[in-house]
Amino acid sequence: MRYVAAYLLAVLGGNSNPSAKDIKNILGSVGIEADDERLNKVISELNGKDINEVMNAGLSKLASVPAGGAVAVSAAAAGGGGAAPAGEAPAGAEKEEKAGRHCLPAPYITASMMEEIQDT
Repeated sequence: MRYVAAYLLAVLGGNSNPSAKDIKNILGSVGIEADDERLNKVISELNGKDINEVMNAGLSKLASVPAGGAVAVSAAAAGGGGAAPAGEAPAGAEKEEKAGRHCLPAPYITASMMEEIQDT
C-alpha cells in the first residue's frame, strides 16, 4: 500500500509517470526503505494508465462490498452488553490503533512532504 500511496503522491505532485527512483525518494523522505520487487510490481501495473481511471474502476468495485455497520450493531445487541462506559475504549481499539500507527493516511500528508515531492 505504501508504494501505491507514494505513486499517487508523485502523480498529485505533477509527475504523471513516476519512476522507481521517484517512488524511492518519496518513501525515503519518511524513512521507509523500498523493496524493489514490490516497487517494480506497482510501477509495472500502473505505468501508462490514467490514475483517475484506475481509481474510478476501484471505486466501482468497492461499491458492491458491504460496509458492515449493521453487523456491528447486531453483534452488540445480540451480546446484550450494550455500549462501553464513557471514557473506556472497546477492547480491540488499542490493538487497531497500534497497528495503524506506522501508516500515514493520504489526507494527513504535510505541506513539506508535498514540497519535497514537487522538488523531485
